[in-house]
Amino acid sequence: MRILLVFTLCSIGFAQNSADQRAAWNQPVKPFRIIGNIYYVGAANVSSFYINTPQGAILLDGGLPETAPLIEKSIAELGFSIRDVKFLLNSHAHFDHCGGLAELKKLSGAQMIASERDRPVLVSAQGGFAPFPAVKVDRVIGDKQTVQLGDVTLTAHLTPGHTKGCTTWTMPVTEGGKTYQVVFYCSTSVVDKLVNNSDYPGIVSDYMRSFAELRKMPCDVFLGPHGGFFNLDAKRKQLEAGKLDAFVDPTEMQKYVEQSEQSFRKQLDEQIHQ
Repeated sequence: MRILLVFTLCSIGFAQNSADQRAAWNQPVKPFRIIGNIYYVGAANVSSFYINTPQGAILLDGGLPETAPLIEKSIAELGFSIRDVKFLLNSHAHFDHCGGLAELKKLSGAQMIASERDRPVLVSAQGGFAPFPAVKVDRVIGDKQTVQLGDVTLTAHLTPGHTKGCTTWTMPVTEGGKTYQVVFYCSTSVVDKLVNNSDYPGIVSDYMRSFAELRKMPCDVFLGPHGGFFNLDAKRKQLEAGKLDAFVDPTEMQKYVEQSEQSFRKQLDEQIHQ
């Protein structure tokens, strides 16, 4: 039920993009270490992840345009600097996840990396559901290609549907002598027409291929672009209470994928029979 509620709220958010909702999503959150070298530096319901290495850092997702100053402040509160960021990555080209990238790129001097099919939206700032500053893409990444920095390797998995270039990122992380597989989920919620979509005629087949790919993906730590996707608030409280493995759950992502696909199929059936 929680997952279906998140899908509904995200769809409403894209439709309305109200000032009140943007403000609620952009409320400051105290930054914290999730596991290993991965830190949460995002806002209340737009995620941003800071991945630290001895050679600098990787930052995944920039939130809304107004989230960029919060992300910079959160990084500083953790004892790092925005100038430490060498690579900027993006899950997908919607204003609430790519909106702050241009400012963060300016502040950090980092290289911006994105998928080929989301690149046109990022560089033109057209098609992200709401206005955001355009950002130059320095490197296009393909399916199963990697970003390496220091001892960290992130692998890109193209999981289109939510956007044409939706990218799920994976990496191993070590905590307490154990290695865990981390998945930074893009999104599989439906915010666009599934039937008679002239702008995206292959949207249904893309979703179906993405669900198949995601079902095969090993995952111990499930993270995503909205805190509600991975129950951020409850897990953070558990972490603060001393549960060091609060974010470890090898079953969580597959449950999410299953419920997301059910929601997708229900919406597809409804649109077919309208």
